[in-house]
Amino acid sequence: MIDYSATQNLIESMVSDRVVPGVNYAFINNEQIFTSTIGFASIYPTVTQLSPFAEYDLASLTKVLITENILLKLYQKNELNFSEPLHQFIPEFTDERVRLFHLMTHTSGIRGWIKNRDELSHDELLDAIIHLPVTNEFEHKMRYADTNFILLGLVIKKIYNLPVQKVGQQEIINSMGLKETGFMPDKNLCVPTALVKDKILQGIPHDPKARQLGQDCGSAGLFSTLNDLVKICKGYLGIDRDILPFSQDTVSLLFDNKNPSGVAPRSWGWDLRFDPQDNYPIILHTGYTGTLIVLDRIKKSGLILLTNRIHPTGHNQIFLAMREKIIQNFLIENDH
Repeated sequence: MIDYSATQNLIESMVSDRVVPGVNYAFINNEQIFTSTIGFASIYPTVTQLSPFAEYDLASLTKVLITENILLKLYQKNELNFSEPLHQFIPEFTDERVRLFHLMTHTSGIRGWIKNRDELSHDELLDAIIHLPVTNEFEHKMRYADTNFILLGLVIKKIYNLPVQKVGQQEIINSMGLKETGFMPDKNLCVPTALVKDKILQGIPHDPKARQLGQDCGSAGLFSTLNDLVKICKGYLGIDRDILPFSQDTVSLLFDNKNPSGVAPRSWGWDLRFDPQDNYPIILHTGYTGTLIVLDRIKKSGLILLTNRIHPTGHNQIFLAMREKIIQNFLIENDH
């Protein structure tokens, strides 16, 4: 195993410095896997010990682990090539310039404030999202937004005639044999997250849109464990060539910048970093709740970080700075 001690020290210092209550993390390097669990699952209203088998609210990792993977499955079967206009699937969305790949790379320019968003019903919220305007950022700016993946979830619903999370359960989670991943977790196995309206959320998504949209949410709502995430990541890295529900050729397409020059780099769904020495693309994605995956397919190495940075409160800017340092350190140590 490569020595990741600097990255490890940074991760563990988040617990000792009380940036997060606890952390489950893993380093993957070819066939070698190192995992560790430190700290607490919760500190409020009572202190509870963190289990290595704890289920986490993955937040935005749902985008790449579920919604994106359903789309890749359709791509491999030649049922989509991502140049299709969104309008083809959702006629109420009238701007015919916006293609599926714009949503996947966050270059759709779809933006806008939704009035009283958290008070809207399921149907009202979807209607408001479908009618958001396309701004002049279209194709000129990469602006990460949940909206893009909520709309992709509706595209999936149109194709399968089922809500995106149901499709994800059948086509992705069940077909990969993942037993500790899903949208309806056992509350007692989940780390408690934020305090919302005097109640600690546990086994319920922190994302308000995910709570409102339920099974129609393609941007958040997934829960999983370190153990299952290691299995999935071995698929992306090509260590386990059979676990993912599509071929390794399809996986390799993710490790590539899909955006035009002058626009911030992005793959389909995934964010990109570049190897400090050889400048090839490395994929990563974060979740608002304090989750992170970084994957280097060339070196067959990866980092999975599961924390609970919104417990008991979401105001945690220190974590964001620490997370960036952890990513940088991992990339540097990975080069040695």
